[in-house]
Amino acid sequence: MNILLVYPEMPDTFWSMKYATKVFGKKAMYPPLGLITISNLLPSTWKKKLVDLNVTALTKENILWADYIFISAMNVQEESARIIISECKKLNKKIVAGGTLFTHEFDKFSEVDHFVLNEAEITLPLFLNDLTHNTLKKIYSTEQFANVEESPLPDWSLVDVKNYHYAIVQYSRGCPYNCDFCDVTSLFGRKPRTKTSVQIINELNEIAKYENFPFILFADDNLIGNRRILMSDLLPALIEWRKKNNPSVYFATQVTINLSDDEKLMKLMLEAGFRHIFVGIETPDETSLLESRKTQNLKRNLLDSIKKLNENGFIVVGGFIVGFDTDDEGIFQRQIDFIQESGIVLATVNVLKAPPGTELYERMKNENRLIDGFSFHEGESNFIPKMNKEILSKGFDKLISTVYSPNAIFERNKKFISTYQFPKTETKIPNPSIKIYLVPFLRSVYLIGIKSKLRLHYWKTIIWTFINNKNFIDHGVFNGVMIYQLQKLYDKYNFTKNNDSLYS
Repeated sequence: MNILLVYPEMPDTFWSMKYATKVFGKKAMYPPLGLITISNLLPSTWKKKLVDLNVTALTKENILWADYIFISAMNVQEESARIIISECKKLNKKIVAGGTLFTHEFDKFSEVDHFVLNEAEITLPLFLNDLTHNTLKKIYSTEQFANVEESPLPDWSLVDVKNYHYAIVQYSRGCPYNCDFCDVTSLFGRKPRTKTSVQIINELNEIAKYENFPFILFADDNLIGNRRILMSDLLPALIEWRKKNNPSVYFATQVTINLSDDEKLMKLMLEAGFRHIFVGIETPDETSLLESRKTQNLKRNLLDSIKKLNENGFIVVGGFIVGFDTDDEGIFQRQIDFIQESGIVLATVNVLKAPPGTELYERMKNENRLIDGFSFHEGESNFIPKMNKEILSKGFDKLISTVYSPNAIFERNKKFISTYQFPKTETKIPNPSIKIYLVPFLRSVYLIGIKSKLRLHYWKTIIWTFINNKNFIDHGVFNGVMIYQLQKLYDKYNFTKNNDSLYS
């Protein structure tokens, strides 16, 4: 049996980081973890190939080779997924689809032959059993949650590692919080389920067989959702693994803002190698946080929490949202002021959307506010906002044109460097091999420092950083690249406002 595992193209958004990856000499940020995990749920005697459309094209030869096409996609990848399905059906191929896009909206994809929904550890074996007995059904779904301690080792043999900026693992699924715009709890539940530290160490060792990545992403929706097990099992194991294997590797992940309240947890995470953390800050307005049930962000000074994370050694990447029902016309300037004051260099800003499967989606549906035929666009919503649509559109334009501007990013870089403190860890972290940073630096000099219209801002950021703190020069170079990334992203946003494709 020949199985072609296909990952659709990511649209040109903050998360794809297409311009930055080009500067770094890569094609995508990280490989599709879901598909390479599924590979090892399939019989070992089957032949498998991975086609990630973010790094390579899907060819006719690929499709003709396969007996089945397996597609996994998120909601944001719908446009690319539809193109893949169409091309495969032209060649009369059987398609098996899974992932969040199909789990929520499988009824929108009539051309797909079989849906393997929810968590594949449960539903894929059911599909395989019926395939063996020639009794295949259209839909395989479950309301149960998988025991992730039984999840297989991802199949890194399928990955062409040179195309990716960093590696990826997943430790937990689920989140104890219940934000109404987030589909994590409907997909994975409110009780976080964790792998064992032995599983994660095995995954890290497997990755190291193929490439010594300087960064590894823990693709958890909230790594600190189960603090007790995290602190007693995973973090001590990571500390020992880094000591013995690769002390210079860094980890990135997603957490909630209340990490800043836990000194012991922060210390352990830093000792284990965590540096970049994505935090969903959403809005400085408590009324909107209450509306969306973002309770973990309430009853605190958010700026103080961010500052504390920086002072302890974390680099915060922040997520922000406008378009809540309680937002007024002043929210755009308040967001600008907050983001600039926070010193968060990498800030992603979006108009609120209601993903299928969320409580917000159901509320918008009940209020007859959902918009049919919505195609993903960062500056628009899939429901009718309470705020005048033109005011929301103009306000969002003002917001991102300001915070993504080179001068604003430069000022946030200064603010960040003035508050950030290198973590004081017991394990001495050696300087990374010069080859890790030399080639990306030289590429950034050529692509941004020489060729780009943003070259003056690039050099200004690097020179200011070097003069004020030589130890931060790598941050200066990185933030110079982020000026390029965010400005190019804003240019693309403007280009696509008239319903052009977000795909390059």
